[in-house]
Amino acid sequence: MTRHDRRFPDEPSGPFPEPPLSFTDREGRDIDVCPYEEGDEEALVEMYVDFDPADRAQGIPPATESRVRDWVETLGEGLNVVAWHEDEVAGHATLVPDGNGSYELAIFVHQRYQRAGIGSQLIRALLGHGKANGVDHVWLTVERWNRAAVSLYRDVGFETTDSESFELEMVLTL
Repeated sequence: MTRHDRRFPDEPSGPFPEPPLSFTDREGRDIDVCPYEEGDEEALVEMYVDFDPADRAQGIPPATESRVRDWVETLGEGLNVVAWHEDEVAGHATLVPDGNGSYELAIFVHQRYQRAGIGSQLIRALLGHGKANGVDHVWLTVERWNRAAVSLYRDVGFETTDSESFELEMVLTL
């Protein structure tokens, strides 16, 4: 299946909350999810430079600080939300236009903040932000062995469309 003939569900998922939103994670930390703004770059770069290499997927986030900086500069092409714990970035999620009218989703939660419910809130806020900004179709790829991520994506409404390789392709309509 090429990216051009990706089929999206007829029924929309959601509703999803629009950021900003605040919640307490399972570790008792106060987390704020906000749209990415100019000025967030340094904190985001810091999170990605400290990102566990084992949590990288498909070459992102990049592995070196200079490549992280270059990558963060390109984020303005899409829609982004950032999860903050005090003045530290706990996670980041992005919707990147694919040139075919849909958006590819990527989400990263720093290893110190994983398994605390932040990813679930972050992805929902990103989808709410996307819907509010005219996004209708979202897709992603995930390594099939990443059961936690696959479960999270299914919980928010993603459906598997292509599972012929070591990656699953999943889609969602907003």
